[in-house]
Amino acid sequence: MTKAPPEGKLMKRPERRRALIQAAARAFARGGYASTSLDDVAAEAGVSRVLIYRHFESKTQLYEAVLADVSDQLRTATGHPDHATANSLQGLVAAAQDNPDGFRLFFRQSGQEPEFRRHADELRAAMKATAHPYLEQVIHDQERLRWAADLIPTIAVEAVIAWLDAGCPSSATAPDTINSIIASAVSAIASTNEGD
Repeated sequence: MTKAPPEGKLMKRPERRRALIQAAARAFARGGYASTSLDDVAAEAGVSRVLIYRHFESKTQLYEAVLADVSDQLRTATGHPDHATANSLQGLVAAAQDNPDGFRLFFRQSGQEPEFRRHADELRAAMKATAHPYLEQVIHDQERLRWAADLIPTIAVEAVIAWLDAGCPSSATAPDTINSIIASAVSAIASTNEGD
């Protein structure tokens, strides 16, 4: 995560915009969209509200920029569904550790705000599309396959948030631990008796 520049240092426009987006992620993660004012964001960034308006026309535009930024970070870290790899979970954990406020905001806060939840919904759909081909190799019942495909992204995201909330213990092995949790869930769904 980029730190604020030393006091009095002028920033180039792209650097300032980036710093504002990061400060906004922290402020919005604490209070959500409705409860966070541009004054709150300005205080977090250590700038005036006027400076924010030089980069963003409104609070809505700033919030959208934060969500788009986090989405880009997550997609870069995990790979697009067509290019997902075994390291996608490792990338998800690394992105969350690099930007914990943005991660929480993206999956928790924006999911509770109907006008913004499409960002998280789109990424969850991409995660589901990524998981589906792997799941159908071990789960042949279509209803169970749909269940698992919906559940796996939720387990991954919630496990990462719980890991962040716990202070990021065992960072080096966290992706393997979460992967084991996911594998256990898949195994449980795949092995449940057909009559249940």
